[in-house]
Amino acid sequence: MFRGKKYKESVKLVDKAKLYDTDEAMKLVTETAKAKFDETVEAHIKLGVDSRHADQQVRGAIVLPHGTGKSSKVLVFAKGAKADEATAAGADYVGEMDMVEKIQGENWFDFDVVVATPDMMGVVGRLGKVLGPKGLMPSPKAGTVTMDVEKAVKEIKAGKIEYRLDKTNIIHCPIGKASFGAQKLGENFDALIGAIIKAKPSAAKGQYLRSVVVASTMGPGIKINQAKLG
Repeated sequence: MFRGKKYKESVKLVDKAKLYDTDEAMKLVTETAKAKFDETVEAHIKLGVDSRHADQQVRGAIVLPHGTGKSSKVLVFAKGAKADEATAAGADYVGEMDMVEKIQGENWFDFDVVVATPDMMGVVGRLGKVLGPKGLMPSPKAGTVTMDVEKAVKEIKAGKIEYRLDKTNIIHCPIGKASFGAQKLGENFDALIGAIIKAKPSAAKGQYLRSVVVASTMGPGIKINQAKLG
């Protein structure tokens, strides 16, 4: 794989054999983000669980103290007063069957998060095959199936993110932009790690945090000493 000059310069700053403290890692990740755009910083957290088992799932949502630096587009499935509430709260799109038809007929996905009131899940369920693989299906665990659509929309707009395991038992989550600086990234990272540790399934055995890596969009991975994280 071809790597650019800037990436090669960034790699030299990182000791691949070292496990960094959080503060050091956040400082490094801002220094290695050398692209011309404001790079997103992501955390990749490998857990000692088996996502194939229902009792070892790790999934939830958290509002990051400093947001993600990205404004999420929100689609809300609601009707009547709840639809009005969603619009007033700042939802980008609100609808019922019209939205289902738009997604099915036009392959339309100009949104980042889907919220639905419980009475609309029968309608949203028709989109399971297309929303599910994209990680867009609303769920009570993530707070996206709720009657309090106003709160849900406002939290998402304030920087609420969902975390969930992929098939390899890794959680991938944005923790902000490189321009946030080390301190704000560190505070966002601590909030995310705290939520993931709290969500540890009782069925999980052995070491829970297996590896923790942070990286900017175009930068190298920086390993964090997971033993110091709790």
